[in-house]
Parts: sequence; C-alpha cells; structure tokens
Amino acid sequence: MATIPAVAPEAQEPINHFGRIIGVFFSPKETFQSIARNPSWIMPVVLMTVLGCVVGFAMNKKVDWRDVASKRIEESPRTAQLSNEQKERQIEMSAKISPYFAYGFGLLGPILLAVIVGAAMLGAYNLLGGASANFSVSMGIVSHAYLVTMVSSLLFLLILFLKPPGTINLENPVAANLGAFLPDGTSKTVMALGAAIDLFSFWIIFLIGLGFAAYNPKKLKLGSSIGIALTVWAVYQACRLGLTFVFS
Repeated sequence: MATIPAVAPEAQEPINHFGRIIGVFFSPKETFQSIARNPSWIMPVVLMTVLGCVVGFAMNKKVDWRDVASKRIEESPRTAQLSNEQKERQIEMSAKISPYFAYGFGLLGPILLAVIVGAAMLGAYNLLGGASANFSVSMGIVSHAYLVTMVSSLLFLLILFLKPPGTINLENPVAANLGAFLPDGTSKTVMALGAAIDLFSFWIIFLIGLGFAAYNPKKLKLGSSIGIALTVWAVYQACRLGLTFVFS
C-alpha cells in the first residue's frame, strides 16, 4: 500500500509594512510575531518623521514662542536674579531658535528614538533575559511600538487648532498622565514624577515586551519580558527625576 506523506505545516504569511502599521493597534500579537521573524523599521520611522514635521509646522504657526519663553523665564528660579535686560535677551534668543527646534525634533526625533531606545532595550533583553536578539530586531520592535505616539501627536494637533492661542500647556498638552491633574504650584520634581505615570508610556512598554517575547518565547514569557521593559523605563525615569531635582 502506498503511504500518504505527512503534510508539512504551512508557514505563516508575512504581514506587509502597511499591515504592520495597522496591526500594532488592532492585532499586536500577530504583528509583533511577524516583526520578530522578519524585522523592519523604516516605515514606522518615516511615518513618525512626517507627522513630526507636520506637528512642528503647526506649532510654528499657532504658538507664540516669545510668550512661551517669557513665561518659562518668569517661572524659573534660576533666572530670578537676572536683570530685565538680561531676561529680554534670553527671551529674544529663545523665540528665534524655538521654531528650528520644533522642526529639528520632528525631523530627527523618530530615528534617534529608535536607535537610542533600541540599543538600550537590546542590551537589557540580551543581558537580563538572554534574548540573543540583534540590533535590527530591537529597532523593528521599538520603532513599531512607538507608533502609538502618533495617536498623541494627532490629539495634540487637534488641541492646537481648537484651543485659543496661549492656553496650551506645551509641556503636557494631551493630559494623558497623572501630572496633568496635579494642582498649580506643585514642585517640578513631583510634577515630573506625575508626568512619568503616562498612558502612552505604559502602552509602549507593553508592546516592547510583547515584541521581545515573540522573538524568543522559549527564554521570555510575556510577564517577564514586560518586566524588563519596565525596568529600563524605571531607570530612565529615575535619572530624569534626579536631574529635575538638581536643576529645579
């Protein structure tokens, strides 16, 4: 009798670049499994860069940078001893360079974010979790996880055009964190701590953990993988809070 050959399991169909963009929001598990098998990072970085430049353009049209600089200088204890002439010079300088910073952050921020955070996560997961990942895998996971920041950017654009000029808190415009609900007069250190408790940050942490767990499921369970991402975030926030305390 002729034997019937066993049917080999079909390989999962790869998700294309646009499918991955959508999948980050609606089917993250399958999307990050696809990214782990075949890493890519260019498309999310390009999309975030384009939106970042749009945000920079909108800010330069809607924000009075001189007014922003004036408020910051008046609220800063480090400039309390300056004369009116010195304050005015700082205000003028800040008002001139702020538009360039807005464009520069939108243009360079996404790629720098993907590289720096990708390197930090790669070191943490290989050292603490034994993930044995490479840089392209880390870049792919991190860049796709940070796509959720596009939601906050779109919300910021909406706020920018709906709210009257001069009423937007540029340091916390979307109010997706605890810092937005702290009363006026709260110390900068406590305000920075409140700002760290952020909905989008925890969303990103979850996605990064999901991505590395998908890359090496034998070494990394989802809970421990999220824990590593949370540890990196906590170290960063501790450094940030320390600097805020020293310079406040």
